[in-house]
Amino acid sequence: MRIIAGRFRGLALASVGKGDAGAHLRPTTDRVRESLFSMLTGGRFGDPIEGARVLDLFAGTGALGLEALSRGAARVTLVDDGRKALSLIRENVAKCRCSDEVTIVKRDATRLGDGQAHNLIFLDPPYGKALGEKALNAAIKGGWIAADALIVWEDNAAIELPDGIELLDSRRYGDTVISICEASL
Repeated sequence: MRIIAGRFRGLALASVGKGDAGAHLRPTTDRVRESLFSMLTGGRFGDPIEGARVLDLFAGTGALGLEALSRGAARVTLVDDGRKALSLIRENVAKCRCSDEVTIVKRDATRLGDGQAHNLIFLDPPYGKALGEKALNAAIKGGWIAADALIVWEDNAAIELPDGIELLDSRRYGDTVISICEASL
């Protein structure tokens, strides 16, 4: 895994091999991440990255949030509660030398509590457990999502959108489905 573009371009991130099933780590492949960011920066959604406050729920390795930071996001909050994931996140933040622009939150993404609003959200829950819906509802309830936020949801099954969230686009990459949604809260 590596950072694809921006100021950290080419930086190799901490390896998890093929993932860590016990820790539910299943990193987004470089190919899917590159396609996703091409879609985000292609103009259809405006410029959702430059100056953004990014929230990465179920952050895993932090690769999505760090890619956004590399491409011009202002701040990134990485949320995960797994011991292995938090170790990888800390290692990757250190590799990027960006600790002053990143907040690491050790918390279950489905039980966020109150927080600050973010305008770009990455949601990559463990597949097949319906945790994305719970996390998104918790983020909305806790004030983590700005009224016009763009939400990038990665899953392998149909997703259930809460009230106030609209599906804009959906793309399939093998068994992964990337849904781009917009909040109108």
